[in-house]
Amino acid sequence: MQSKSGCTSMTLSATRRPVVGIIGNMSLLNESYPVHAGGTMNSEAVAEVSCCLPIIIPSDPRLVVVEELLELCDGFLLTGGRPNVHPSEYGEDETPAHGSFDRCRDAITLPLVRACVDRGQPVFGICRGFQEVNVAMGGTLHPEIRDLPGRMNHRMPPDGTLEEKFALRHPVKFTPGGVFHHLMGATEVMTNTLHGQGINRPGARIVIDGTAPDGTPEAIYVQGAPGFTLSVQWHPEWNAAGDPVSRPLFAAFGQAVADWAAGKRPALMRSA
Repeated sequence: MQSKSGCTSMTLSATRRPVVGIIGNMSLLNESYPVHAGGTMNSEAVAEVSCCLPIIIPSDPRLVVVEELLELCDGFLLTGGRPNVHPSEYGEDETPAHGSFDRCRDAITLPLVRACVDRGQPVFGICRGFQEVNVAMGGTLHPEIRDLPGRMNHRMPPDGTLEEKFALRHPVKFTPGGVFHHLMGATEVMTNTLHGQGINRPGARIVIDGTAPDGTPEAIYVQGAPGFTLSVQWHPEWNAAGDPVSRPLFAAFGQAVADWAAGKRPALMRSA
């Protein structure tokens, strides 16, 4: 039996669904109680479209070890988050333009990305996660891309409903014949945009496979990585089951995670 998400009831009720570790963010509940949190739409996308078991990971090196996470989980979703990667991780000094930070998350995600790339274990980066993949591979970030000449404001609108904030706002063009073109079946798609920072210098082996009209990198993968390394700067977790751009991303990620859980080790990803 198949649910509206496309996951079979057998998959949903299996004793061992493939496990996706969702990297959580430090947050304050009621402005005072510290919690490790993850947006419900991330968990819904993983469960309903990727057909995997979502687990929120407390991103704190005092509590978890990367090597343990690699054994516990079959794949990882690096979500968005308000804090930014600390600029010292890419050799730059901190300035007010860099915003707030989560050094504990940096300490987990950056080595986790490198380990997943080496092992071929699936990792999917979204927004901050997209930036983490670039930094983990040696790249740098612009602290505020809207201040760059010719760039648009990619930040989330300060007002409005969630539907208005996550509404589609600009196209992304993919490299003809590239990885994202093959996945989407199109060279241009519409996306939302909710970020302040962006890639300055791509890291080693980072392929920019999709850009916004102003030239901002929006879709990347790691050249020659044996596993799933697609990352996007927009937020496909919004309406993941119903959006024709989001659904292929989470479905492909889920298939890669299921293959890893079944002991299949992928061949090299097809590049442009």
